[in-house]
Order: sequence, then C-alpha cells, then structure tokens
Amino acid sequence: MTQDIDPRLLRAFTAVAEELHFTRAAARLFVAQQALSRDVRRLERDLGAELFVRTTRAVELTADGQRLLPYARRVLAAHDELRTGWAAQARPLLVDISAPVGTGHRVLARAREAAAGQEFVARYLSGLTGAAADILAGRLDVSFGRVAGLDPSVLAGLAHQPVRYERMAVLLPEGHRLAGLARVPVDALAGETLYAAAGNPATAEWTDLAARLFAGRGAELAAPFPEISGKEEFARVVLGRGWSVLASTDFLEIPGMVLRPLTAPVPLSPVSMVWRKGLTHPGLAVLREVARRMSEAAGWLDLPPESWLPEEDMFLMSG
Repeated sequence: MTQDIDPRLLRAFTAVAEELHFTRAAARLFVAQQALSRDVRRLERDLGAELFVRTTRAVELTADGQRLLPYARRVLAAHDELRTGWAAQARPLLVDISAPVGTGHRVLARAREAAAGQEFVARYLSGLTGAAADILAGRLDVSFGRVAGLDPSVLAGLAHQPVRYERMAVLLPEGHRLAGLARVPVDALAGETLYAAAGNPATAEWTDLAARLFAGRGAELAAPFPEISGKEEFARVVLGRGWSVLASTDFLEIPGMVLRPLTAPVPLSPVSMVWRKGLTHPGLAVLREVARRMSEAAGWLDLPPESWLPEEDMFLMSG
C-alpha cells in the first residue's frame, strides 16, 4: 500500500460508493466516466484490494470497500475543511480580459455574479503573448486568447481550457466601399490594407492569425506600428491612416466606423482560458466552471458551416 493516497481517488471512490452507479457518479463530479473508472482502478491497485463488485446490472461495495468508506469520508471532510479555510483568505484573482467586450469580459462578469464573495481584479492587456509572460512571472493569474500562437516553450508552462470560437469581422470606415454590405466576403478584401496589431509584440498571436487568413488572398497587413492604447487614440490612428481593421464580432464601438462579419469562409478566432500550470485558487475554479457552462449553453465551441481555422488551432482547441 502506498504511503499517501490522492484525495481525488478517494473522492471518485466515495461518489461511486454513494451512487452505486458509475455514470451518475461521473456526472456528480463533472468528469468523464472513463476518467472516473480509471481513478477507481488506480485506487484499487494502490490499496491492493477490490472495492466494488461490478456486473452488467449493478455495482456493489465489497467488504474492503465498506471498510474503506468511513475513512474516505473523514479524509475528504478534512480536505474540504482545509480548502474552505484557505479559500476564505485567498488573495484576489488577477484576470486579463483585454477589453470591456468579448469572451473574457463575459466570463468574468458571470463569474462575479456566481461568486460574489470572491474578488476578481480585471486587467486590460493588449494580447495573450504579453499576458502569458506575466502569467509565467506570477504577475497575472488568468488570461484569454489564442494559445496556438504562443511559443511552445511558453505554452509548456501554461494550462488552458477551450472556451469559444469567436467569429472574425472587419471594422470599416463608414464611407468604405464595403460598408454597405451586411457581411463581407474575405476575398472582397483583396487590395485592402488591414490593421492587425503588427508591431505590437504583446499581440503576436493575433497578427500571426491574420497573416494566415489573408495569405494568397490579396489583402495586406498594415506595416508594424507602435502599440495603440485607448479607444480614442485607436480611432484617431486608424481613421487617420484609412485602415480597415481585422476584429471579432464582439468589438468596441468606434465612432465613424462600422463592424461587419466576415464570410466565405467564416474565419474563427479561437479563445481559450489560460493560467499557469499548478495554480490553485478558488476563483480559478469558479472561472473554469462558469466558462464551461457558458460555452455549452451558447454553443461557443460549435463550428459553423464553411468555417476557417488553422490546423494547429483546431488541434489545441479539441485536445
């Protein structure tokens, strides 16, 4: 028998022991049934004992399972007491949402409603590449964005949860030739110069996605330009230079410009929630659960017909 038993394994065992049904126990713990069965088998292997009698019709505790159950309950009660006591003194969770619109903003707003006693402090950084460096350095806890655009050495230190495929759009000056369209075909942007944050190292993942989208389509990215901070400065620079802007359908309203969804194909901006591996914080658990529920309810991870997304993004979003 091992010296220490992972509380997760005891939690899996206790759920099955109380439900006497693997499917119901998995739903209760919000895990896949396969993962739950794996945890129970590992606990049995660690203890050197069969804990359940499994048949096609029923699940029953063995004598060893009945003997373990009261001990498991006491261990889990102590574990929960420790977690609750620590959570009561937890520091605020620092969450980068980039802007007061979009996926991160929505998830954070719902999390604040779901856990009124937990303090979430918002940050407004301009891109996941910059935010990831702050997460690894401990200056930030959570951010949202495209993980496929991160350097592999950076991504190796991060955990991520797919949340949404945001539909991409183009922000156009009101008098633009395409401004009257309800939706703009991607190929109709041929000959256009579009701003996609080139020159801002903090948003390298977004500029890379834009370059992939427009490759071979005749549209060009605006030359590198220093980071633009603030809505008013953004409008001044973009309108002054006559740029169109690659954006998502959730975007700030800019006076003098109109936002139009892109189509044929429908390009997608993949958004994951990202945090440092090993981070434990009650606010993180709330954010993850809220993001999961919002994603399922709104179908945020459903791929629309005729969509576009790089293969590496699809792989990381489905993993």
